[in-house]
Amino acid sequence: MTDTSTTAPAAQPGYYQRHIFFCLNDRTNGEDSCAHHGAQAAFDRCKLQVKAAGLSGAGKVRVNKAGCLDRCAGGPIAVVYPEAVWYTFVDNADIDEIVESHLKNGQVVERLRTPPELGR
Repeated sequence: MTDTSTTAPAAQPGYYQRHIFFCLNDRTNGEDSCAHHGAQAAFDRCKLQVKAAGLSGAGKVRVNKAGCLDRCAGGPIAVVYPEAVWYTFVDNADIDEIVESHLKNGQVVERLRTPPELGR
């Protein structure tokens, strides 16, 4: 009897090791949003720090802009994948810690994690 089954190819690693997405949503209807809490400056800082640390590029880290991530109550918000770790941050020191600890060394910054119950 001939074996006609096929074996799936081995999983290939993703193009990037990690992605960090920053909510940059700006609600103009008077509702609070991440853009009102320095999200663009944090995104810019993260991008700069990732590049300075030699973490940017294929096989490394990608810093991305995102629209509303629907966790406004915890804003400003960023999320790191593939770990699906949600962060709330307030200043450059927080961004620097996320870059150094999580994006560079794979260690979650527990003190900056967004509480799981916080949504919109």
